[in-house]
Amino acid sequence: MDEKKLAIIATKGSLDWAYPPFILASTAAALGYETQIFFTFYGLVLLKKKLNLQVTSLGNPAMPMPLPVPVIMQTMPGMQAMMSTMMKAKMKKKGVASVEELRDLCLEAEVKMVACEMTVQLFDFNKSDFIDGIEYAGATTFFDFAGDADVSLYI
Repeated sequence: MDEKKLAIIATKGSLDWAYPPFILASTAAALGYETQIFFTFYGLVLLKKKLNLQVTSLGNPAMPMPLPVPVIMQTMPGMQAMMSTMMKAKMKKKGVASVEELRDLCLEAEVKMVACEMTVQLFDFNKSDFIDGIEYAGATTFFDFAGDADVSLYI
């Protein structure tokens, strides 16, 4: 039987959206799946050496808050930074691995991470800003893999 394949497209670059592709990819790799993540548009920042990921409750009414905060107050300057700090502290307290740790785990597990070449050019990113061990390719290259995948996810 052929090795199972997991293809993930990562399109989001916020703290809360950084976890799913790395958790799912590392889990799949541990289960023996050949795994590939294609990072495009805002998801591409997840491959940067220096991460400054933020989270916001705006547009996310499901975000658990210790106290109810009216939406108008959530728009105030500094609220996103405060909520990001609170979320990172909560994750650390609960023993949740950091995004950097999960990303390193994926690299160790031979998850292929592909940066969208078009997005790199579109946003004038410098390849030296990105971590080592990744590849640069277009969507057609990703489809060569995803077309044969057993599971394909868009995150």
